[in-house]
Amino acid sequence: MADLSTTYMGVPLKNPVIVAASSISNYVDKVKKAEETGAAALVIRSLFEEQIHHDEMTMADFLERAANISPEIQSSFYPPVEHGGPREHLMWVEKTRRAVNMPIFASLNAVSPGAWTSYAKQLEETGIAGLEINYYIVATDPDVPGSDLEKALLDIVGAVVSEVSIPVSVKLSPYYTSTPHVVRELERRGAKAVVMFNRFLQPDIDVDDEAITNEMAYSTPQEMKVPLRWVALLYGRTGLDLALNTGVHSGRDVAKALLAGASVVQVASACLQNGLPYISTMLLDLQGWMEEKGYESLDDFRGKVSQKNVPDAFGFERAQYMQLLMSQQ
Repeated sequence: MADLSTTYMGVPLKNPVIVAASSISNYVDKVKKAEETGAAALVIRSLFEEQIHHDEMTMADFLERAANISPEIQSSFYPPVEHGGPREHLMWVEKTRRAVNMPIFASLNAVSPGAWTSYAKQLEETGIAGLEINYYIVATDPDVPGSDLEKALLDIVGAVVSEVSIPVSVKLSPYYTSTPHVVRELERRGAKAVVMFNRFLQPDIDVDDEAITNEMAYSTPQEMKVPLRWVALLYGRTGLDLALNTGVHSGRDVAKALLAGASVVQVASACLQNGLPYISTMLLDLQGWMEEKGYESLDDFRGKVSQKNVPDAFGFERAQYMQLLMSQQ
């Protein structure tokens, strides 16, 4: 039987399939089910600093309105009521970690520089195996150059790495001008992996109500092509582990990611659409493909179809673009 074991950021895993940060981690029973059906690890949903601030303001507003109704209402709270900050999330992370044997990785999305390091240290204390920096920013200010945004990311990663002893990964945006440069600088700052890519949920417009709408749309296998290309381009050019995050919907998709050079894949949409037992189907498909090809371990073929190892290295850049244009009738 083919051996699916691997490592990610130095953490031993029984296979390369990690459940990505998603609503699955909102329920301990679902996390347990993910482990039972074959998941090697799970990234718990992000600790969002902005959500904490929102909840704090909501609570403060409630107490203020209550006091305006009757001054005696607020004095009835003893000890004085205050928002718990990140404590609820931290308790959930620790509870989830204790419920399973597979590694649990935390995810962090902060805003202020001090919060990144403070929350990272608190998450580390829950016993997690590693931390994923979920850096999400929409560049809207025309006076701020891209280099400033990159520097902000690199400064945050460097600060977090210096404060924790657990391995740190960075979930990247696909929109950097030079992804290889950013990856190289992240490696210099001490990151251990990059996750490719952060799948931003895009707003839409309802033309009937003339209003912004938002919906949770699942990924599709077609979306895998962008991260697949970059994993293939970066394999062998960085010491960081490469986690492919978007569009993995089958065992053959896992094989594609590994052929490109991925250390692991992260899946969520496939599990939400098909149910958590589908993880075992993906793993059986991967194992069947490996046995059909005669591969005994993941290292036998990891990176085999990366830019570094294919005869047509230009194929991952512009050659296929020209070929497809010329073939159109």
